[in-house]
Amino acid sequence: MTDTDSRSVLTSALLLASCYIAAQMLSDIGSLKIASLFGWAVDGGTFIYPITFTLRDLIHKRLGKKAARQVIFLAAGINLFMATYFWLVGLVPADTAWNQWDGARVGMNDAFVRLLSPAWTIVLASIAAEVLSELIDTEVYQLWTTRVTARFQWSRVLVSNAASIPVDSLVFCWLAFGWGLGLPASAVWEIFWLNVILKFAVTLVSLPAIYLTRAGGKST
Repeated sequence: MTDTDSRSVLTSALLLASCYIAAQMLSDIGSLKIASLFGWAVDGGTFIYPITFTLRDLIHKRLGKKAARQVIFLAAGINLFMATYFWLVGLVPADTAWNQWDGARVGMNDAFVRLLSPAWTIVLASIAAEVLSELIDTEVYQLWTTRVTARFQWSRVLVSNAASIPVDSLVFCWLAFGWGLGLPASAVWEIFWLNVILKFAVTLVSLPAIYLTRAGGKST
């Protein structure tokens, strides 16, 4: 491998891993809000999280299966650190002026803690769902590419995401909102189905992205 090739692989690794981890973190924070879309309940992280599946596929294609696995576990560790950091910041005494800045009876510090304290539930559920579904995505992607066809690249994204998206949504929704936040089963199922629909929609839109990078990683 030439120096130019090495720099290209390193640049790809940094960009793809950074985008993947950033999307994971933003989706975890966004999931703290339950929004209403077309009358259906949906967590805010759903709007950005689906892109992580395509980014994982790009990492797999460019850097290989081993690198894809490493980034999955790295993102899980960083998200766990994020939740720990929010918890620790919430324990630090707040400045009086800032705490009453909004003039409300519930101060800014209480609002900060109340908003971000569920992050533990969201992050732990997200990590469980992410690691399980993304590892499934990795294996299906690898099997499809090596055993079925490497020619139609869009198909590897479609098939691997079709296997991992329902698993991700099922585990995350029931751990985070059913068990963690105690939402009614009807609300959890609404979040689940809208999660699945939106994630498949993003998958279909993002299929061409697999052609943005060239293969360069090892299969294992």
